[in-house]
Amino acid sequence: MDHLQSMFVSEKISKGSFYTRVGHSCDKLSFISSGMLRVYASKDDKTITQWISTPGYFVTDLNSLVFDQPSRWNIEALTDCRLYSISKKDYNQLNAQIPGWSQLEKQFLAKCFLTLESRVFSLISNTAEERYNELFALNPQLFNNVPLNNLASMLGMSPETLSRIRAKRTS
Repeated sequence: MDHLQSMFVSEKISKGSFYTRVGHSCDKLSFISSGMLRVYASKDDKTITQWISTPGYFVTDLNSLVFDQPSRWNIEALTDCRLYSISKKDYNQLNAQIPGWSQLEKQFLAKCFLTLESRVFSLISNTAEERYNELFALNPQLFNNVPLNNLASMLGMSPETLSRIRAKRTS
């Protein structure tokens, strides 16, 4: 375990700074100790928030990290952040150096897939209010710390719809 911890380097990212940008290479995986990062892209003058990463979770552009593709997402610090990052080179050596790593990695990737699958299911089958309630139950801190237009985009609704849902909940 000490060997694994030694492979992660502590780093700070200031609010407004980028972890990675569209078109760049993302060559690390980071555990978020504190702060929040927004994963987003822009298309046709519209910004689409894919996810808000919060403490206790990992962040990266997985396609870039694993398949050496240019990043599809901008990942920007919404607040000052403390991350513990492992380089792609060190990450790729874990399987050879740590017994049982491949099983842990398999579980990690399965959890990533299930999170994505749940998100897609929610977006295509739930109402806007149901999506709001699910996210609020999962991570209520987002609603006090993230700009509403980013939350609305992540929830697949307009800022006006999000405002109506919030007003309904508080009345």
